Amino acid sequence: MILLSRNIVASFLLIIFAAIFYLSAKANFNQMQVQTTATSSNQRPPKTYLALGDSYTIGQSVCEYDRYPVQTAKLLNDKGFHFCDPEIIATTGWTTSDLQKAITNYHFKDSIYDIVSLLIGVNNQYQGKSQSEYKDQFTLLLQNSIKLAGGKASHVIVISIPDYSVTPFANASNKKLISRQIDSFNMINKKVSDVYKVNYLCITDETRKAYADETLLAFDGLHYSGKEYGIWADKLAVQIIKILQ
Repeated sequence: MILLSRNIVASFLLIIFAAIFYLSAKANFNQMQVQTTATSSNQRPPKTYLALGDSYTIGQSVCEYDRYPVQTAKLLNDKGFHFCDPEIIATTGWTTSDLQKAITNYHFKDSIYDIVSLLIGVNNQYQGKSQSEYKDQFTLLLQNSIKLAGGKASHVIVISIPDYSVTPFANASNKKLISRQIDSFNMINKKVSDVYKVNYLCITDETRKAYADETLLAFDGLHYSGKEYGIWADKLAVQIIKILQ
């Protein structure tokens, strides 16, 4: 009888130990799953941003960290999006033709980008290029931008041309004519953008505020300051977040 009782107790203890071992193993397995998921999330490749343009995109007369593509990427990273440093193809003085030549000869870091922005045209206006030429060349640039976004037109953002007529640089020029011509070129890039169903960000009216606020201008009296580029970056980041969500 005593021997039977001992066997019952031993069996009971064995069951308890087995249950404890099972629960412990299950807890460890669940913890490993959580860690694996977190690691997988952290190892996702960073998103890429390609910015195409001219002096405004390269940030003439401001520090690198004040460029609007750089400020935009920082804002997105601060909001939890994992972006690598933006890739910028832009040079002061470039027209649509110059940008197209640069793209043709450029060795891209990536074949497809998560976001592509395009801001070009002020030098077409300044150099007296025709609007018909601008339309044709801008269309080609936009087609290339969509290709660089992996064929996703919804991941391309066209930015309107700033109005430099409000800057000291234009004091000796016909400011009203410059402003009207900028509007005409913007009407072209807006219509082309609508045809290709890409996103459009109008910052032209914002740039005209520099007439009454010199802090929005760089020291050269023509280009914009980091403060102004920060305003563009805020607006651009909002659009990019909508695209990615």
